[in-house]
Amino acid sequence: MDEFRIRAGNFPRFAAPFVAPLALFFVVCLLLGAILTGSTPLGAAIGGLATAGLLAVLVAKHRRLTAGTVVRFSADGVELTDSYGFRVHLRWPDITRIDVVDTQLANPRRIGRPGGVRVRVEPLRSVGLVGWGERRVPPRVPGWMRERLARVPTDPATGRPEVAIPLGEFDPLWAGGAMGDWVRRHRPDLMGR
Repeated sequence: MDEFRIRAGNFPRFAAPFVAPLALFFVVCLLLGAILTGSTPLGAAIGGLATAGLLAVLVAKHRRLTAGTVVRFSADGVELTDSYGFRVHLRWPDITRIDVVDTQLANPRRIGRPGGVRVRVEPLRSVGLVGWGERRVPPRVPGWMRERLARVPTDPATGRPEVAIPLGEFDPLWAGGAMGDWVRRHRPDLMGR
């Protein structure tokens, strides 16, 4: 069995989808701060501090994610677990393809004023394994996530949901390394020629 963890150096990639909402948050706080204090420089300071506070929350979430997210390869298949309680398991025969995997870290709904600036958090995109597998979801997940998971296709024969394991989040060059060796050993048909 081999075990791989997300690299801690991926924080800029982790934070990138949140740049637009953070910029909008900064502008809103700057305007409110300037209006309430009557000073644009003080408003900018308030906006900067509030945005720095949200950035600190992102740093804490990233640390928790990187400390607890593990992908394990075994003779049975591939399993991903994280510190939030998610577990995805794909047996080798049930992997249908290698494809782009979108990992949605926050509600994809747009925020902002209708008719004005509206932003949303984009998903992280990487390449990974997709197939009919098992998924365990922690009991306390946001409603948007529960709805999204309910819409995932299921295998007509087994009723198992389509699940994905984003190997590119662990190593962008995974196909040429130890993870790729596991896939070539158990499912050479997926790796092409």
